[in-house]
Amino acid sequence: MERRRLEWCYLGRVAYAEGVRLQEAVRQQVRAGSGPERLLLLEHPPVYTLGRNAVEGEVLADGEWLAARGIAVHESDRGGQATYHGPGQLVGYPVVNLSPDRRDVRRYVNDLCTVLVRTLAELGVDASARPSPHVGVWVGEEKIASLGVHLSRWVTTHGFALNVTTDVGAFGGIVPCGLPGIALTSVERLTGVAWPLAEVAGRLAPHFAAVFERELVGATPPGDLLGTAGLLAAPVAI
Repeated sequence: MERRRLEWCYLGRVAYAEGVRLQEAVRQQVRAGSGPERLLLLEHPPVYTLGRNAVEGEVLADGEWLAARGIAVHESDRGGQATYHGPGQLVGYPVVNLSPDRRDVRRYVNDLCTVLVRTLAELGVDASARPSPHVGVWVGEEKIASLGVHLSRWVTTHGFALNVTTDVGAFGGIVPCGLPGIALTSVERLTGVAWPLAEVAGRLAPHFAAVFERELVGATPPGDLLGTAGLLAAPVAI
């Protein structure tokens, strides 16, 4: 069976609203059959995002605390509750069509967890996935990666966030994932190694292609969709 083409790139740091707009542009192309499936890997400036299941009170910090740390707050149409994105965290936005053979939300989330666990193993971290209500990737009792997805006619947006060199203290301004008292960790805290996000992206992409049975192709960043091609970094060679 011929594998579908999956284009991937590492975009560097992209504002959250721009990342959402980029995903939507790619999603429309995938749905219309006018553009390829893409795996968008990037990091965001500091931001708290509130998923569809977020409830009042999950942002604990007041405006002064947020302003002092330069943390914005955005609502999101992804699943899940409150989480943090920021420097040193690899965010993955797969925009793929799960039709006709992978139309199973639970399988999709489990597959994303598998990608993350395999990537972490390459980085020297022994991690495992947990089901709802603790969905995500954990190292013992500490969470190292979160997931929050959105599906529209089986085309995916949003995805996962992996703490590589993230300042996990920033999670202190929210109730992360709706789990009071949760402990967060990062690859750097566990191993002492500050992996560049571009290199981690280059290691993760082949695992994604293998799990999702795609033909992986490195591509130039889709700056034409953002209208800000100069903002985006060049893709990482596999």
